[in-house]
Amino acid sequence: MRTVFLVLIVLVLVLIAAIATGFLDISQTREAQAPQISANEQGVTASGGQAPAFDVQTGTVSVGTQPANVTVPVPSVSVNEPAPPAANAPPASNSQQ
Repeated sequence: MRTVFLVLIVLVLVLIAAIATGFLDISQTREAQAPQISANEQGVTASGGQAPAFDVQTGTVSVGTQPANVTVPVPSVSVNEPAPPAANAPPASNSQQ
């Protein structure tokens, strides 16, 4: 159950971000109208009404390729061994006090 709520929260945040950045533009083109409801001894009847209509404009994402001959700099890594200890250096002490 928590997973469903988490997914819904993430979807709402993505929708808000898309609208805030201008990637998604939603505008209402037709107003909603409630149906006419009448009740009599034979029951309840509803007639008319219409759902709202929306115009949605989305941004585009272009994916392309570059020419095949492209030079990409690759870093080089070198590993150096540690220098040997000096011959007259005192030994390291591991005493604990």
